[in-house]
Amino acid sequence: FDNCCEDENEKTQWYVLHAEANAILKTASSTHDCSGATLYLTMSPCKECSKLVHQAGIKRLVFINKYKDTSGIEFLKEAEVDVVEFDKQKL
Repeated sequence: FDNCCEDENEKTQWYVLHAEANAILKTASSTHDCSGATLYLTMSPCKECSKLVHQAGIKRLVFINKYKDTSGIEFLKEAEVDVVEFDKQKL
């Protein structure tokens, strides 16, 4: 596959696996789990990844930039996940 996540209509290609899903799946296939973990991201998670984050038992999520659709953030807050937008000025 080429290194392009979106098609000509700026929609994510069906075969793209987001970093959140990849991290959760890799952890699940190891001797560890995500219960109580903190997940650090560049972009806030999409709706689908937010569901995975919640189901994996991740309790804290830190991100730098907001994704265009912020409903994933709202879902996680309602699910009592500690969601933190990192202050870019501190970088």
